[in-house]
Formats: sequence, C-alpha cells, structure tokens
Amino acid sequence: MKRRELIRQLNAAGCQLLRPGSRHDIYWNPANGRRQPVPRHTEVDEHLARHIRRYLGIET
Repeated sequence: MKRRELIRQLNAAGCQLLRPGSRHDIYWNPANGRRQPVPRHTEVDEHLARHIRRYLGIET
C-alpha cells in the first residue's frame, strides 16, 4: 500500500499528525487517544497498514 493512501485513510477517519520525525511520523486518534508511528517509506506493507488502522480504531 502506498503511504500516501494510508495517510488519506487516517485523515478521513479523524486522525491527526501529532509530530513529524525523521523515520516515522506519529499519528493519533483524538477519539480514543491512541498514538501510532507511521513509517516514512513510500510503500507500507499491507499487514503493517492493517495493524496501524486497527490500533488507531479505524477499520476500512
């Protein structure tokens, strides 16, 4: 999955960028207060993308 598409899904679900980093950006879901790092690779493994969405409370 492209990182850009994952970020679109997170933003559409209400997640926000908490802080940028050199290798990971930290996104958080204000609805449940959970934070999750998102790697800055152009391609994100599908299993990792699924884990990030589930942990943040998003299932698409």
